[in-house]
Amino acid sequence: MRRDGIQIGRIYGIPIFLHTSWFLVFGFIALWFGSGFDALHLDIPTPRLWGLGLMASALFFASLVFHEVAHSLVAKYYKIPVVAITLFVFGGVSRIGREPERAIEEFNIAIAGPLSSLLIAAGFWLVYRQAGANPILSRLTGSLAGINFMLAVFNLIPGFPLDGGHILRGIVWGWNKNFARSTRIVARTGQVIAYGMFALGAAAAVTNRTVLGVGGLVDGVWLAFIGWFILSAARQTEAQVAARGSLEGLRVADIMTPELYTVGREISLEDYARELVRSGRRAHLVLAGQELVGMVTAEALHSVPQQEWDVTSVQAVMQPKTRLHWAAPEEPALSLLDRMRTVGMQQMPVIAAGNVVGVVTRDSILRVLQSRQAAAGVAGR
Repeated sequence: MRRDGIQIGRIYGIPIFLHTSWFLVFGFIALWFGSGFDALHLDIPTPRLWGLGLMASALFFASLVFHEVAHSLVAKYYKIPVVAITLFVFGGVSRIGREPERAIEEFNIAIAGPLSSLLIAAGFWLVYRQAGANPILSRLTGSLAGINFMLAVFNLIPGFPLDGGHILRGIVWGWNKNFARSTRIVARTGQVIAYGMFALGAAAAVTNRTVLGVGGLVDGVWLAFIGWFILSAARQTEAQVAARGSLEGLRVADIMTPELYTVGREISLEDYARELVRSGRRAHLVLAGQELVGMVTAEALHSVPQQEWDVTSVQAVMQPKTRLHWAAPEEPALSLLDRMRTVGMQQMPVIAAGNVVGVVTRDSILRVLQSRQAAAGVAGR
């Protein structure tokens, strides 16, 4: 179990995770398919109905994995590291280690997902056409063809984090040659679409009209939920681009903090938990005497049951020095941020001439961003 969710395997070296929200939608889709099979009036026993529903839901989520793997393989073709694929309530997301360097890369990575869904929809439709008098196979393949087609269409909505938002950014970026400006344009387009979904959802709820095929109120709530999701992603993406712009030209030495918080490798996790509360820091360098031997973070506590904290040392859960990712003071700040995202680290020590001279944390980055944005605000008056 990680913050990504529960890992269920790997495909082409890419870890696949299930977010906890996935279980809710998996059960809902299984129930929906089961109800559809029951409506055929074939006197199917309830256990078999549930089995058919679960199988159909599994096939649908296998289609989502195929969709995300298509994105990931194109990204890997362009030498962009893929951190993980996570399935959650809205479908799936591929987390890549850095932004594409060219507009054509952005476009091709994004378009691969909808094209793969259309390919799967066509495959299920061909089976549906050959199903003949088999009502269960007809219902199963016809529904999966329709769902995958709708998935492709939905993902073409031009707003982040949907594929359509990235496709549009690739097009605009190719036209104006400015990544940051293109991102702001697409983020604002996404916000307009989100507000439109709010309005459409409110209209569906008030008039009790069916929009998504479920029912007026349910459709309205679902449209509002999707609108909120797109609006949040658009704002977050715009903020990320602004943050990267503020850090452009800076080195690691400019964003690190020289304050080093350390603990001895022999202390118990119980004592380390107290140190976390006292210091307010989420990561500490681990020392053996005066020698650096590793780093431990607050997340490491979750790997050990709390009742065992008093008999488990920090050394047992720390990341040893031999596997420790670190930065050099002269490394570009943006390069370090991309590396931290790729390896999933939120803190990284800075080493010069074999000595730890500082650490980059979320707090140290935030302080730099706030000071530079405040300075830009004063200069703009």
